[in-house]
Order: sequence, then structure tokens, then C-alpha cells
Amino acid sequence: MKNIAAIIISFVIPFTAANASEPTDTVTIFMIGDSTMADKPLAKENQERGWGQMLPLYFDGAVKIDNHAVNGRSSKSFIDEGRWDKVRELMRPGDYLIIQFGHNDEKSHDPSRHTVAGGSFDDNLRKFVIEAKAKGANPILMNSIVRRNFPAPDGTTHAQTDDKQKDWKSAQAMPANEGDILVETHGAYLDSPRNVAKAEDVPFIDLNSATRELVQQLGPTLSKNMFMWIPAGKYEFCPAGKVDNTHLNILGGLLVSRLAATELAKKIPGLRRFIKPEIYNLNDNGDAR
Repeated sequence: MKNIAAIIISFVIPFTAANASEPTDTVTIFMIGDSTMADKPLAKENQERGWGQMLPLYFDGAVKIDNHAVNGRSSKSFIDEGRWDKVRELMRPGDYLIIQFGHNDEKSHDPSRHTVAGGSFDDNLRKFVIEAKAKGANPILMNSIVRRNFPAPDGTTHAQTDDKQKDWKSAQAMPANEGDILVETHGAYLDSPRNVAKAEDVPFIDLNSATRELVQQLGPTLSKNMFMWIPAGKYEFCPAGKVDNTHLNILGGLLVSRLAATELAKKIPGLRRFIKPEIYNLNDNGDAR
């Protein structure tokens, strides 16, 4: 196994602050999705970050990232609340749209958010793609990032978390011991973005596989450092602490956004020129081509 410290260092650095000025010919990358992508408030030492919040660190030049992802939203609720209408109106020809839903579409107990993989979930993803194309924009489908889920040998696992929950006591309960194998939780919701992308002839990025590989490599102990494992009494934003295997902390946001930037550089030629060349190595010289 690679040295874990080296992995983290190579993922996170180097990066510099994004340009303060925005040229008039700026290309906009719109982002729609859920809390794993969304911008988080910084008040009270909040440690949570969405990967979309950190993505601008790896971009440079005449490009703007406009993150419309919102905590707790599914593809259905994002549409029903009028959020998609707002994004659609803002898009211009030549812009990009990154689409990533799934975590909340899975919630069968909540009819306001639940969709069916292979049915209504695919329909919503297809709507985003077709309507973005109609605006002259370039849609990119991604599937959900992995949950940190290392079941104990007896099958015991941490309770899954939800943006709407107020009581984190159930999530604090620890399995007797976690296993060493990361087990996927998203099921068929990972396939829908891939299938829609193929049918509509648009790019698909398997961010689930990329994050799954990273979390498995880190293992059950070190991977906690990516997620919202917050000790009690340390931070003002969460004095009681929490155990959250879904949402990313600052390090997790940096690592996942680095993975996303690397995949975008590989698969989206129109964006490659905006991604800092030190973030990836596409050829022997490390040039962005």
C-alpha cells in the first residue's frame, strides 16, 4: 500500500487562491446536487465542506464555479422547489453543468425527496441534461461519492445520517469493531447517471469509484479523517460532537474535489485548460493540453 501521508499531500497540494477578478468572457461551471457537494457556512468553526465548495482551488483563468447544490435535496426536491428553474435561466451557451444527485433520492421514507432508480430518478437526470443542452450548455453527469461504511464482522454498521436530523445520538453508537472492507450503500442509484449519460451522449464521471478507491485505501481508521467525526466539546458549531460517515470535513472536501478536478481534466477537453496543470499528469511534461 502507498504511504498514506504521501497520498494526502499529493492530493491536496499544490494549490493557490483563485483569481479575484473575473474576465468578461468567463465560462461558468454550474453545479447542482446535494450536501456532499454544497457550500457550507464557515461560522463557529464549522468543519464541514462540500467538495464543490473546494473545487475552485484547482481552477484558474477565465472560469467561474457557481455552486447551487443544497443540503438535503434530491433531484425531485431540487426541481419541485424551483431551484432548477433558476439555474436553467442563468446558463449561457458554452457553460457547463455538473449534475450529482443520489444520496437523498434513495430516501424511501420521504415522498418529497424519494425517486426510483431506473425510473423517476433517471427521468429527472434526463430533464437536467436535455434542458441544459437546449440552453447551449454542456452537461456532465456524476454519481454519488461513497459513504464511509466498514461493517463489523457481525454486519453491524453505523446508522446512516440525514441532513434533516436534529439528534445525532443514534449515529454516535459505535459498532463493536469495524471491518476492513468498504461496502457500497447506493445500489442502483449509481447506475442511473451512467445510463442517462450514455443514452443522451454526454460525459459521465464515476466519482463513486474514485472516492471508493481512496476510502478503501485509507481504511477504517484513517478514513475517519475525511468525514465528519467530530469529538464532543471541541468546536462551537457542534458542541455535542457527531459521527457522520456521509459528509466531508475540510480535508475530505479537498481530497474529493481534487479527484473531481483530475477526472474533469481527463474527460472534458473544454475544461482542461482551466484546471491547474500541477493537479494532474496527462503527459510526460505534465502540460495541460
